[in-house]
Amino acid sequence: MHGLILVELKKFVRTNFGDVAWTDMLRAAGLESKVYLATDTCPDAEVVALVTAASRQLGKPAPAILESFGEFLVPDLVRLYAAIIHPTWRTLDLLANTETVMHKAVRAQSPGATPPNLICQRPGPGEVVIIYSSPRKMCALARGLVKGIAKHFDERIVLKDQSCMITGDPDCRLSVRLAG
Repeated sequence: MHGLILVELKKFVRTNFGDVAWTDMLRAAGLESKVYLATDTCPDAEVVALVTAASRQLGKPAPAILESFGEFLVPDLVRLYAAIIHPTWRTLDLLANTETVMHKAVRAQSPGATPPNLICQRPGPGEVVIIYSSPRKMCALARGLVKGIAKHFDERIVLKDQSCMITGDPDCRLSVRLAG
């Protein structure tokens, strides 16, 4: 996983649960001496260990933590990628272009990084269907990112799961429609 995600996870935990929570998570995950840098690529197992530790410590399901984290990530990601986000884009446009613009940039800047593969379809002007596939199966993070992007653009959306890898489907399909 891209080191930036781990740096942001630390920021998320410290902001929402305090410095001690991050230290406790590292210890519980067996990573107490680990320091994450945005430019590194980290083993997926470390992310899984940290999210599992957070779930146990906070008494919340891992998907709920990932979804909240996804929402939290958006402002920093929008700032980071501002130069490649077209100024006329809104929620659905940004979602439809994440793979071809943002993920392409991540892969170019960090050859070891492996963001999820996204296929985005536009069944109509007010809807995007995101087909997410990744061995990490962190579709809850994707859901949070979608919600955070809509919040960034001050748009209301209706988000529906059409399929999910966690329940045995070959991929996750998220339908995102503008509300109203």
